[in-house]
Amino acid sequence: MSHLSPRDLAYTALFAALTAVGALISIPAGAVPFTLQVIFVLAAGLQLGPWLGALSMCAYLLVGLVAPVYAGGASGLGALLGPTGGYLWGFVLAAWLVGWLRWRLHAERLFATVAISLAGLLPIYALGTVWLAAQLHMGWRTAIGAGVAPFVLFDCLKGLAAALATRALATLPLGLRAPLRPH
Repeated sequence: MSHLSPRDLAYTALFAALTAVGALISIPAGAVPFTLQVIFVLAAGLQLGPWLGALSMCAYLLVGLVAPVYAGGASGLGALLGPTGGYLWGFVLAAWLVGWLRWRLHAERLFATVAISLAGLLPIYALGTVWLAAQLHMGWRTAIGAGVAPFVLFDCLKGLAAALATRALATLPLGLRAPLRPH
């Protein structure tokens, strides 16, 4: 990752911005809101690879420190360290994992791409649930009931959408292809 091209930086910024747009669609659902962010997190990893995908999510988190780009228009360190902060940190791990799996497995078929995309939900749920439970002093079952169970179906659909979008982007004359190396 020592030599980032202007194109790499542009696509990294684009996926950070798309994740921010996904946060604008926020439906309160208890401690954790429904958003469209997960689509862009997973697509960033699938399209950019592990390092640029994770970098795009780091850029998103950094922008959120000063601009209202988190779910519900939240921003600042309080939002990043608050009850839903674990999900935000999980975005970085998810983008990296999805990108790494796609690169490592040379996944080009739709089924494999969807499976890899769905695997990206695991770090989001794991870190988000642990963080939520710790922040709100709740048990594991309660945290899973509040921060995972209501979202699984919709997040699986978002994972499918990310995989389909990534495959569609690869067919456009934008120079976007599946990551061939982990940059």
